[in-house]
Amino acid sequence: QDAEVVRTRDPQRVAQCDVVVDVGGEYDPERHRYDHHQRSFTQSMRSLRPDKPWTTKLSSAGLVYCHFGSQILARLLGQPEDGPVVTALYDKLYENFVEEIDAIDNGIAQAEGEPRYALTTTLSARVGHLNPRWNDPDQDTEVG
Repeated sequence: QDAEVVRTRDPQRVAQCDVVVDVGGEYDPERHRYDHHQRSFTQSMRSLRPDKPWTTKLSSAGLVYCHFGSQILARLLGQPEDGPVVTALYDKLYENFVEEIDAIDNGIAQAEGEPRYALTTTLSARVGHLNPRWNDPDQDTEVG
């Protein structure tokens, strides 16, 4: 809750961080490294949690959700992590929100005929609206 968030690709800065997400080229949950950009990375929700049915390759967002989603939901709801409410909400949030992020981030088409995943929001478009327009004289994406 009191974490400092640092945006960097500098390997020396990354090495000093307690938790690293989406950079660093390493998936190692023991060391809190959650990147999915290595060629050898093929993890899905089902491969990491065999009780779950989803086989879409995880993005870094999906990795964080996979490892911490139940814990976060339990804390927010004041419910047991392995209870039916948290389990149902965890599954619904993954199926109807996070899986789409995983698929889009990994370049997985929604369908070749029958859709592979539910498209329930255009999160990529919403994030894109935060970027400066192509003709905006101020192109600094870090300005809030």
